[in-house]
Amino acid sequence: MAGGLVGVSDPRLRSLSRVAWTLVLGMFLGGLLTKLSELFLPESAARSFLTTSVAASIETFSVDLVAVGFTIGPIWITLNVLTLVGIGIVALVARSWL
Repeated sequence: MAGGLVGVSDPRLRSLSRVAWTLVLGMFLGGLLTKLSELFLPESAARSFLTTSVAASIETFSVDLVAVGFTIGPIWITLNVLTLVGIGIVALVARSWL
């Protein structure tokens, strides 16, 4: 490619977008599995193990320039065993389809 520009068909860019979509969809699936297990599993050590989460967050981030200003946040990520299972399932499905 002329000038070293990265094209749309660049394999590295496609690979990065696949990883990003796999993570996003896997987190959604893991969140769904977590909510379903909270609803339907009886109170037990297994339910506690599967639904105990670790959370990380970034508070509000603001940038105010002369012409443009924007605010992002708060953003948080909650991970548990079922979130990792959801990411694994989506990764396996994406690998077999793509």
